[in-house]
Amino acid sequence: MRSHLLNATTAESYRHSVTEGVDRVARKLATVRGPFTGVTPAGLAPVVDAVDLDKPLGDASAALDELEDVYLRDAVYFHHPRYLAHLNCPVVIPAVLGEAVLSAVNSSLDTWDQSAGGTLIERKLVDWTTGRIGLGPLADGVFTSGGTQSNLQALLLAREEARTGRDGRQGTDDLAKLRIFSSECSHFSVQKSATLLGLSRDAVVSVPVDRERRMQSVVLAAELEACRAEGLIPMAIVATAGTTDFGSIDPLPEIAALAAEYGAWMHVDAAYGCGLLASPTRRHLLDGIEHADSVTVDFHKSFFQPVSSSAVLVRDGATLRHATYHADYLNPRRALAEQIPNQVDKSLQTTRRFDALKLWLTLRVMGADGVGGLFDEVCDLARAGFELLAADPRYDVVVEPQLSTLVYRYIPENVTAPEDIDRANLHARKALMASGEAIVAGTKVDGRQYLKFTLLNPETTVADIAAVLDLIAGHAEQYLGENLVHA
Repeated sequence: MRSHLLNATTAESYRHSVTEGVDRVARKLATVRGPFTGVTPAGLAPVVDAVDLDKPLGDASAALDELEDVYLRDAVYFHHPRYLAHLNCPVVIPAVLGEAVLSAVNSSLDTWDQSAGGTLIERKLVDWTTGRIGLGPLADGVFTSGGTQSNLQALLLAREEARTGRDGRQGTDDLAKLRIFSSECSHFSVQKSATLLGLSRDAVVSVPVDRERRMQSVVLAAELEACRAEGLIPMAIVATAGTTDFGSIDPLPEIAALAAEYGAWMHVDAAYGCGLLASPTRRHLLDGIEHADSVTVDFHKSFFQPVSSSAVLVRDGATLRHATYHADYLNPRRALAEQIPNQVDKSLQTTRRFDALKLWLTLRVMGADGVGGLFDEVCDLARAGFELLAADPRYDVVVEPQLSTLVYRYIPENVTAPEDIDRANLHARKALMASGEAIVAGTKVDGRQYLKFTLLNPETTVADIAAVLDLIAGHAEQYLGENLVHA
């Protein structure tokens, strides 16, 4: 069994196995006819269940043959131009190269003595990102597993700052008094984080949005004043720069001013909108983000990186102490005096992948303008898609896109019952996915069922969007026709 360990004696076997795996994936990428086969859980589960994990195949080629049946054949392929559903991006080749390198070397980014250069590369990328944001000379941060973890850590820091007091304000140990303000379109991880942090059930105050699905700063101001009048403490304001459903960007300058006035920690969830940091043409959409106390970025959304690649950044690196714990076997306190850079001192995780390497190689090969240019392309595509939808009498489109998301609803000509229209849109989405021709997402707007394009593939064209809209209309019309005849 030692022949399977990666080391000096097995380097050639490693090269052969990985090359064979890469060849198979490359063939798959070149030949898939749609983003999905349409397989159902009931159809695929027996194939996976039939595998006896206690009877190894003993050969990488045989395992790859089996993998074709249990995974590769029916995988959802985000690189396909008609994958239009969730915030899953096609990935750039330099990042995939980084994934291969980091997996083989297997550095763990918790301590210097496990990562060395990896630690410095991650720190350099943190500095690069905080510089792009404009957080200032004291800024710092750490890579995380994703936006949910980044938001959790940011709100942990906000809670601890509220407990100890900041900017000369009185702190409190009464967690029931703490409040978090976020828009009704913010990510569910805000509510989840509040629960994990031991806050009260009503700790998260949901602020209404305007027609563009942006937080209403006037209502936020009123809520903050009501909070203060009730003797409660505005722990944090979470502004979203790219909501999951609409790609909307909250009014960051106004929110920053209110956060300063009421002494609240300002967190910007830019998990989606962080691609604007590299945009040659749209960086201004993030104006005001430089005032944040913390920022979430997901490079695996709009920087075209493989999952996972995220980070939480803070204006004042000293606040990361709230996540610091010392273990004598890992990061003893004496390491601080010796100025040994242990990233675990900043992180909620201990063992942690060297995900920063993917972004490093991407920037070294493509440059920031290259990445930002790709994100600009999908934002331009969304604008063209919006114009297409707005001119199509079959569809109702909700808002003009700020980023690359379109939310819309099929409206049949002769059916007016909202419930029937809901069912038609739900059916169309399911039927489209079952066909394997395209995948779109779904959501609810004001209680009604809508469909959603999340455009993150520069290879997608307006013709692709038009073709998918025709497919959706066809599925919806067939469903309505059959049901009306049956009725």
